[in-house]
Amino acid sequence: MNELITSINDAVWGYVLIAALVGCGLWFTWRTRFVQFRMVGEMFRLLTDSAVDTVVEQTQERDWGKGRKHISSFQAFAVSVATRVGTGNLAGVASAIAIGGPGAIFWMWVIALLGAATAFVESTLAQLFKQKHKDSFIGGPAYYIQRGLHLRWMAILFAVLITCQFGLSNNSIQANTICGAMQEAFGWSPLWVGIFLALTALYIVFGGIQRIAHVSAFLVPFMAIGYLILALVIIIMNYDLIPHVLKVIVTNAFGFEQVAGGGLGATIMYGVKRGLFSNEAGEGSAPNVAATAAVSHPVKQGLIQALGVFTDTLVVCSCTAFIILISGLYQVPELNGIALTQSSLQSEIGSAGPIFIAIAIFLFAFSSIIGNYYYGEANIRFITPNPTVMTIYRICSAGLMVIFGALSSFELVWNIVDFFMAFLTACNLVAIVLLGRYAFRLLDDYRQQKRKGIKEPVFHRRQFPEIEDELECWE
Repeated sequence: MNELITSINDAVWGYVLIAALVGCGLWFTWRTRFVQFRMVGEMFRLLTDSAVDTVVEQTQERDWGKGRKHISSFQAFAVSVATRVGTGNLAGVASAIAIGGPGAIFWMWVIALLGAATAFVESTLAQLFKQKHKDSFIGGPAYYIQRGLHLRWMAILFAVLITCQFGLSNNSIQANTICGAMQEAFGWSPLWVGIFLALTALYIVFGGIQRIAHVSAFLVPFMAIGYLILALVIIIMNYDLIPHVLKVIVTNAFGFEQVAGGGLGATIMYGVKRGLFSNEAGEGSAPNVAATAAVSHPVKQGLIQALGVFTDTLVVCSCTAFIILISGLYQVPELNGIALTQSSLQSEIGSAGPIFIAIAIFLFAFSSIIGNYYYGEANIRFITPNPTVMTIYRICSAGLMVIFGALSSFELVWNIVDFFMAFLTACNLVAIVLLGRYAFRLLDDYRQQKRKGIKEPVFHRRQFPEIEDELECWE
């Protein structure tokens, strides 16, 4: 079974999805006039602004009363980064280098630079077509497929795929990586670590999106800053090796050197696969939480989610890659995944390295587990409001799949995720290409308001008369 899944993954990734991801990234970059580069300053401004605009506060208070439980733009950013910044940054980067060679990092950078425009489009669309759900917002690709394209079957297909990918299989990878790190550092049994993870995750996910958002908003900055400080210290200590590391990445990226991967195709494929797993741009995951934020204009959350792609791949993934390449241990055939990252760090800072990575990966991956769970929840709710179905999903996502991942092999859990990720991404890319024109018009409107001196642009659904009836959250 594992060999069959591997063959399917190689065929889909090798010939179809890479071209689609790069093509869409180029198209969205061109049509948005390089939004991911030109509006970086606005991204940071929005992230540090007040949590919720006054106009959104007033609208929610009028429509839902005093009991609303919105989450802020920053909290939505934190939840999405929680799912991005995880095993992909530590185990995923190591796997890409071990199998595809150092050049895979170059292709991770490429897919991130292009994917930021794709992330902007999908998250802006999620905000545009979001819906009211009890006392908060809900949305994502399933919602904009149904409301924008009126294709219920395609929306359900996406909802099923993302639930299988994030809510189930992705959580098995997080648990697998945590247990591997704990076993390497402390010799702890994967079974007992898996049970502890499952019980803790179940407690949090039964608290809803507000509890998930609060936990993520606390964990993400703490873990990211700590890891980045350590990585920067190591890079500064080895500053004389940086030119060599960059040379190895670039020359291997174009096949001038072949290290560990056996060919240029493997280098590109693993760079793109692990880059997508890490930053999720175009996969259709981040829009689910982007839709929950309370903002005055859809473009605001689109810009913030684009910033998340940069944060993940260009910063955190690059730090891991530099540590591994500086150590030189990527050429050891027996090392892969989190073990390679731990061994690389140990070679730089001693026996404390594996312990630090074990703690870091626990925070990274655990926040990913609870963030991944929410992606499935939003889409289960799209399919059915049945509370029994939701309870079964919570137990499977945060409980059973966590234990399954703890006890499964590294190769099996990654193959399952690659399989679902391919079809999930293909479904979302079709939708955002067809609906992209709305995101382009929203961006033009946002820029026009900014040019007029309006600090906080506001969107009204009457600006889109052809779909006004589908936009229930914009007065």
